[in-house]
Amino acid sequence: MSGVRTIRTLLIANRGEIACRIARTAKGLGIRTVAVYSEADADALHVKTADTAYPIGPAEAAKSYLDIPRLIETAKRAGAEAIHPGYGFLSENAAFAKACAEAGIIFVGPDVPAIEAMGSKAAAKEIMSKAGVPLVPGYHGEDQDLAVLKKAAEEIGFPVLLKASAGGGGKGMRVVEAEKDLESAIAAAKREAAAAFGDDRLLIEKYLTRPRHVEMQVFADRLGNVVHLFERDCSVQRRHQKVVEEAPAPGLAEEVRAAMAEAAVNAAKAIDYVGAGTVEFIMDEGGGFYFMEMNTRLQVEHPVTEMITGQDLVAWQLRVAEGHPLPLSQEEIRREGHAVEVRLYAEDPARDFLPQTGTLSRLGFPGAGTGIRIDSGVVEGDSVSVHYDPMIAKLIAYGADRTEALRLLARALGTTRIGGLANNAGYLKRIVEHPAFLAGEVDTRFIERYGEDLRAEAGDPSMLHRIAAAALLESQRLRALEAARRSRDPFSPWALAHGWRLNDSPLHRMTLLSGGAEILLEYRLDAAGCRFEGDSDPVLVRVESDRDDLRVRVDGVPFDGEVRADGDSVTLFSNGAAHRYLLKSALASGADAGEDSGHVSAPMPGKLIAVQVTAGAQVAKGDPLMVLEAMKMEHVIRAPDDGVVAALHFAAGDQVEEGADLLLFEKAAEG
Repeated sequence: MSGVRTIRTLLIANRGEIACRIARTAKGLGIRTVAVYSEADADALHVKTADTAYPIGPAEAAKSYLDIPRLIETAKRAGAEAIHPGYGFLSENAAFAKACAEAGIIFVGPDVPAIEAMGSKAAAKEIMSKAGVPLVPGYHGEDQDLAVLKKAAEEIGFPVLLKASAGGGGKGMRVVEAEKDLESAIAAAKREAAAAFGDDRLLIEKYLTRPRHVEMQVFADRLGNVVHLFERDCSVQRRHQKVVEEAPAPGLAEEVRAAMAEAAVNAAKAIDYVGAGTVEFIMDEGGGFYFMEMNTRLQVEHPVTEMITGQDLVAWQLRVAEGHPLPLSQEEIRREGHAVEVRLYAEDPARDFLPQTGTLSRLGFPGAGTGIRIDSGVVEGDSVSVHYDPMIAKLIAYGADRTEALRLLARALGTTRIGGLANNAGYLKRIVEHPAFLAGEVDTRFIERYGEDLRAEAGDPSMLHRIAAAALLESQRLRALEAARRSRDPFSPWALAHGWRLNDSPLHRMTLLSGGAEILLEYRLDAAGCRFEGDSDPVLVRVESDRDDLRVRVDGVPFDGEVRADGDSVTLFSNGAAHRYLLKSALASGADAGEDSGHVSAPMPGKLIAVQVTAGAQVAKGDPLMVLEAMKMEHVIRAPDDGVVAALHFAAGDQVEEGADLLLFEKAAEG
């Protein structure tokens, strides 16, 4: 076939889960894959997934993943006939596509003119208007004089939405409810747009009060064939960022679906599009839909389309990039079932979704099988870096219908185990189980409307406290038994770790730290387990161990979760959330100091707010060495014994991870 170029080696100009996902499809097609990586990603999963990998610079994306000359040079060194940009980074960068063409390298994406045409929201809307694609009533002109903008807003009618012409992601976006607020909003939006995109031009559109965000997947080849692969609903958003995506869109009338598909295909034809693209629409309550923008790349949420059509969109991309016709005609593309995707992020919903960085001490997903797909770029033990997006994975569920898909997704989120970093798994579970979401009542203000419901964690916290305490006691017992086995007298009565007595069951107390709170628990030990007392009826918690696993029963009922104990800390994974507890005495006594090794370690991640000794200082047992701020509290790290501070590894102001060696300690010689 004329015009066909075979791809034997593919360079993937991206990282994380999308790089892994592209590599899997390419390797399945017999294509050799080449990964690129920054200094921060030398051991990343996408590097291990590819057939070979090349370093491309420092951790900063601008000096590595966004370095066009370096990427082109690397592709040539690797003998790659093609480059796949994934999404994000350079995926919609016309200069990168042009550089590939000039180097004789296939860019797996649209041609430069199509990228440029859709790169400006104003220009894109002008093209779509001529193609007959519906537009939201608004002003998309070049004249940015304040008087012109104010007149346009008045003609459109309040409320109106101000949007940056040159970009997205919520930058330069303002809702203006009344004329009196317009002038200041225009000034603020222009400042933000200029800072984010180097271009302060604005669009003004009618603001829809309960809008839905519905997008249509389109595909085109170089032979003039254009098809759609149905729609996705991405209405549930936070700060204009998608949170939940599903296909097909719930409650969408068939005539609206057909009209939207036709408009999307016309949009692709209007710019001679090639490859995978997404035409995004905003819908009003009456079923009217209007063009917003076209993303000239693969979307993050493409797996839900793959699940309902049974097609591999990356395989389609590579086929089209080689010059082949589309694999299927429109009539041959079928839709079956329902799929929903959520994005698992290292972020703290309790702290306004503050991004988290650090090590994933635990990462476990439900077993991939019928109805469940996991796309991830990290494994347990990997770190989430400050340099890149903190997405941990995408979790996708597929069912015969929406009810089944959501039930599978909720169960999968509830059994996901993410430790070491705060994350949004539990929050996502509350979204997909919310009555309004289950009823299909979705729009872009869903999270704003039901924020209080979504922030409230389910379950009984007091029960988790008791399980944590019992697990710590069992962990201490196992450590004592292990120490006894290593001692000269393993049969010594001092090796017995259990506090139960034959003729008495005294009351014990334990204080735990969790989330900035101190939790005092009272309990008695007997042959049946740990019996907690308090204001309510006594609760019996029994913990049994099997190697590293702790199995828990509460009043005879198995705990539906996972318990991980590590020294004087324990993490409970339950209902999609991770709850970490620390024995308070461990901080005060320096129990985690590692006396035998000479290393004083951080008992939890936090910030050193004071270092109270210098290298070479002589200290006595219990002397304060450092102050660690963690869990919204200050914790004093004390000397484990008399001795000398041989070396300091951190300074005041440093962030430290759990287990980090804070200093080297030399115990004083006995006698």
